[in-house]
Amino acid sequence: MKIVGIRDLKENLSAYIDEVQAGESILVTDRGKEAAILSPISSEYRLVRFLETSGKVRWAGGKPLGFSKEIVVADKPLSSTILEERE
Repeated sequence: MKIVGIRDLKENLSAYIDEVQAGESILVTDRGKEAAILSPISSEYRLVRFLETSGKVRWAGGKPLGFSKEIVVADKPLSSTILEERE
């Protein structure tokens, strides 16, 4: 992982964005302290955006709320089934 200061990042932002788009992660420091990480967009994020633009889902950027109905497997809640499988 490359480490750059904020001043260097501001002066060469386009070049660093090119590196991130190529798969490199960059640690940004502010006066020697770690401040942020620039990283490529994840495949999960790309998938959500694809589903959103295709009209299959709506997403406001927050954490998904989950299903409104309980999932039942073999007359038991799915969570119970999963816990039993872990034993």
